[in-house]
Amino acid sequence: MKTESNADLTHFNTFAFPCDAKVLYSIDSDEDLPLLRQELRNAPCLILGGGSNFLLPEKLDCAVAHINIKGKKLVNENDRRCLLEVAAGENWHEFVQWTVSQGLWGIENLALIPGSVGAAPVQNIGAYGVELSNVIDWVEFYHLKTGEFIRLTPGECQFSYRQSIFKTELKDAAVITRVGLRLTRTPNPQLDYGPLQSFQHSDNLTPAFIAAKVAEIRQSKLPDPGVLGNAGSFFKNPIISDEHYRVIKQAFPDVIAYPQQKQWKLAAGWLIEKVNFKGLRKGAVGVHQHQALVLVHFGGGKSEQLLALAKEIQQTVQSTFGVLLEKEVRTYPFCG
Repeated sequence: MKTESNADLTHFNTFAFPCDAKVLYSIDSDEDLPLLRQELRNAPCLILGGGSNFLLPEKLDCAVAHINIKGKKLVNENDRRCLLEVAAGENWHEFVQWTVSQGLWGIENLALIPGSVGAAPVQNIGAYGVELSNVIDWVEFYHLKTGEFIRLTPGECQFSYRQSIFKTELKDAAVITRVGLRLTRTPNPQLDYGPLQSFQHSDNLTPAFIAAKVAEIRQSKLPDPGVLGNAGSFFKNPIISDEHYRVIKQAFPDVIAYPQQKQWKLAAGWLIEKVNFKGLRKGAVGVHQHQALVLVHFGGGKSEQLLALAKEIQQTVQSTFGVLLEKEVRTYPFCG
């Protein structure tokens, strides 16, 4: 296990905000985890993967563990499914590319989502009508409090929209090491969402084709974090009651919303654009000109500036629509 004191985390978060950590531990294997636990002695620790869903403060007065465990394999296969095991430190998009190159269906709609495999269940990542929880078989983690390696079923992970047990009772206590995924070689395209609907009547679709189209769509709408600091969608799409939706619909007939049983999921980007924040720049931070759901860092700024902009957006949306936008990006003003 490699250890670095007063570590610079600027390149460990896709916002590229400067952040100094008290100590950085690089976890390259399962054997490093008991050593990490011994070093921490129950002190707080931020578990970091690709850093694509974090807004880090200028200074972290706690330890940070960067998970870099690698490896992937096909565990078994039958007529119905293929069970894959993939380590937490693998890059998510590269893993998706590998699965579609093998002719496997299930996560092609999740192409080009930034971050690591280990971070994916934490957020229950989703895009274009597919959520990761649809294909998860198990999630393995090391418990920093008990020193045990534990596997959870999807039900035990308590998955919901952009939510899991790893963001609640296991927050910063569970180091995800591996994920088991159920994929299939049987064609099963999910094309009900927006731009993908145009392919519903296409013949001979492949998972690689759909993954490529999803990547094209994302690249046309979302900034590359390697060029412009961002963490993708900053806010969750809010879910409201049918009664609340009808009030908004009457005042704003062009509202973009999707039915969720007896509720409605509003497009957060539409809400933000409607109150004139799309393309707004405030010094070193701003709202992306093509996608209002994405907050960006132009360089030379601090995370506090972005938090102030996010708060202003939340207050304006709430006063206009009566809807409180919840942050999708995880923020750490302090550790503990």
